[in-house]
Amino acid sequence: MYALSTRRQMITAGVLVAAGLAARPSSGQAAPEDGISHAAESIHQEPLFTAGRKRLFNALIDARQFDKVIALSGVLQTMKQAPKPAEISRHVGGAFVLFGGYVTGRQIEIVPDGLIVQAWRAASWNPGIYSIARFELVDHGSGAKIIFDHTGFPVGAADHLAAGWYANYWDPLQKLLAS
Repeated sequence: MYALSTRRQMITAGVLVAAGLAARPSSGQAAPEDGISHAAESIHQEPLFTAGRKRLFNALIDARQFDKVIALSGVLQTMKQAPKPAEISRHVGGAFVLFGGYVTGRQIEIVPDGLIVQAWRAASWNPGIYSIARFELVDHGSGAKIIFDHTGFPVGAADHLAAGWYANYWDPLQKLLAS
């Protein structure tokens, strides 16, 4: 257990450092004296689903189910190469590869049917830049809600990413789980 805890701490620390580097000002301007970035962007969304937490969790973490989400998003139809299937580890520290390799990262924390925290990056970002995507699944009526927070991504990417979460995750998840 000690080695797992140490490994988890090392992974988390590395991700936090990478996320902090991503949020640093990229211009030659000095940071404010208090060391706090007042220009950092973040995304907070709370999509609702008619399915329960267990079914929602499995759709997010099971590669075969997530391939259906990707197919329903239609995003791979715009790619010129043959799509690669999703790869999603169910273990802390494990890797994931989504959307034909455009989105990659590592699982930081997993609580079955309740929480997924990922070090998440898009292939178009500069090397070594990772953000933190946090999916908290909570009961909501007869269904579930994801309390979603995304931080540490490159400045200027918020609008594109916020729209992308709906187009490529929430809307296709709704369709998949409604069937």
